[in-house]
Amino acid sequence: MSQRPDLRQRRAVLEHEWSRWVPRLSVPGTRPGGSTALRHEVTESWARSLSSVDPARDSAPVTDGGRVHQRWTSSPLYGPVSALAGELHSIAEDAGFVTAVTDESGTILWTCGGPTMRRRAERVNFAPGGRWDEPAMGTNALSLALRTGRPSSVFSAEHLVSALHGWVCYCAPVHGPDGRVLGVLDLSTTWDRSHPLAMSTVRTLVSTIEARLGPETVSGPGQVRLTCLGAERAVREGRRLALRPRQLEILTLLALEPEGFSPERLRAALYGDRPVTASTFKAEISHLRRALGGGVSPRRYALTTPVSCDAADVLRALGQGDTDTALRLYGGPLLPRSEAPGIEEWRTRLDVAVREAVLASTRPEHALRYGERAPYDAQIHEHALRLLGPEDTRRAIAAGRLTTALRD
Repeated sequence: MSQRPDLRQRRAVLEHEWSRWVPRLSVPGTRPGGSTALRHEVTESWARSLSSVDPARDSAPVTDGGRVHQRWTSSPLYGPVSALAGELHSIAEDAGFVTAVTDESGTILWTCGGPTMRRRAERVNFAPGGRWDEPAMGTNALSLALRTGRPSSVFSAEHLVSALHGWVCYCAPVHGPDGRVLGVLDLSTTWDRSHPLAMSTVRTLVSTIEARLGPETVSGPGQVRLTCLGAERAVREGRRLALRPRQLEILTLLALEPEGFSPERLRAALYGDRPVTASTFKAEISHLRRALGGGVSPRRYALTTPVSCDAADVLRALGQGDTDTALRLYGGPLLPRSEAPGIEEWRTRLDVAVREAVLASTRPEHALRYGERAPYDAQIHEHALRLLGPEDTRRAIAAGRLTTALRD
């Protein structure tokens, strides 16, 4: 049976709630540009939220009585955010914003801002300990960013809770090296202070935080984090393993093919037809085994210790149809200096898989992001131009890249 009538009914209910809780004729109920139309992501969030959140509630619920200091100091975001604290304070105080950082559950762990804006924020418990996930506080930028894994803004009466109609929030999720959402960074202010550059500021700050997240963010006790896309390093518990290039090649191949290799196949993947003695090959395996604490099985070579790998994470994301995460993790070609036949084969497979995912995507930001790493790929830049609207200022970026690609 068709679900269309149900969707129309749900929309009607939401429009009724919208008219009930939003003063349509007031300025705060209007997004910049004058539109009062509900965005699709907002209506969907309202539909999920209305069963658990009263739009008339006056503040966010509290987690652990507001005592979240220990959670904050043990958070993987603590170090990178602390390093940026001066800049975050300056942005918040100069522009009249409140800055907040949450964990992956939507609980605020840290805030900063001028005293006036912080007092206003505290009235709705936009403060450490406040829960801002969708089941707790309904539609807001933090809950949308956590749910979608993408940057989000919510203006005035788009918030489900009427106590938030005087606010505008700009938010972006912070992803760990493995693509997992660790929390969100939010800039919030009163609706009359909304600014077109706020979202780009949030994105830039989040990129800086993500760049400062170390491999230990995703490595459990004893786990090795292997970075082999555009870089060559292996880290265990924050310490880099002393591996030669050949041993990094072996580790990468074993991480990408967890079922393992016969000695003959692994040797061919490393050396091809080159005349290499069996003792040389076995010495490389032995050195890697010692570095991993015995983490390579004998006879049929396979990993017996946990190893997380950025290339494997990219393949996993592509398999799940998550092009956004795949592009975020794709740091460049697989072990770019390696000439091992097995690495070259995997390098090509990864490059093709990522490129095809970008060409299949209908989101222009994917083509623009991939285009940064592929300046001479005219097809990618043409794809970006097809997806960008005629008024989108990013067309100039894609057009410039396409001109350069066609010229060379």
